[in-house]
Amino acid sequence: MRELADLLPGISVVTATYNECESLPILVSEVRRLLAGVKHEVVVVDDSSTDGTLEAAKSADVVIVKKREGQTAALLAGMKMAKFPIIVTMDADLENPPELIQVLAKRIVDSDIVVASRISLPRLSEKIACVTIGRVCRVTDVFSNFRAYSQAIVKKLRVDCGETFGAEILVRAKVMGLRISEVFYVPPRRRRNPRIGGTLKANIRIMLAVVKSAILFLHLSLKKTDV
Repeated sequence: MRELADLLPGISVVTATYNECESLPILVSEVRRLLAGVKHEVVVVDDSSTDGTLEAAKSADVVIVKKREGQTAALLAGMKMAKFPIIVTMDADLENPPELIQVLAKRIVDSDIVVASRISLPRLSEKIACVTIGRVCRVTDVFSNFRAYSQAIVKKLRVDCGETFGAEILVRAKVMGLRISEVFYVPPRRRRNPRIGGTLKANIRIMLAVVKSAILFLHLSLKKTDV
């Protein structure tokens, strides 16, 4: 950890929550343990939870409460509040292994965005995203919100398409010419009631995100060509 502390100037870990009162304290505790000796903060952006998540978030350094707009907007809001040069975003449900934070933080030295990609994608819609948006952005797991960002580029990012589960950010980054790389990990078993919804609902929402992101890419690319 001393080596990591010397290498990294500081890490802001940002997570978006919606009814995560059980898993959030565990996540914060694990982040503290893994980043002991490294300057860090935990930023929680709560999407108007109704289960006591705000009470559970007291162990975080920064807590932001906002109206429910979706995970993508929530994460970006937290990223813009982060104070350290390296920003790591992750889910609060413990499906993103906290021990990978160090790996992502080290890789960001040579990139603007580093995506932690699952080695296998469970949903058909995610596989379609991989061979469409993913091929353009050179990222396997388009909808992974487990990422590292350089703080310097965060102010340039925006979200206009509503909930795209992070795909819009990758599209904008690609068109801007930012350096995007990825690392791979074996995902744990998904929780019984995922935030995105059941199989049918999840596939529909993801496919909608794919369509919106593809349209955005074409629009931005044509606009850039015109200029």
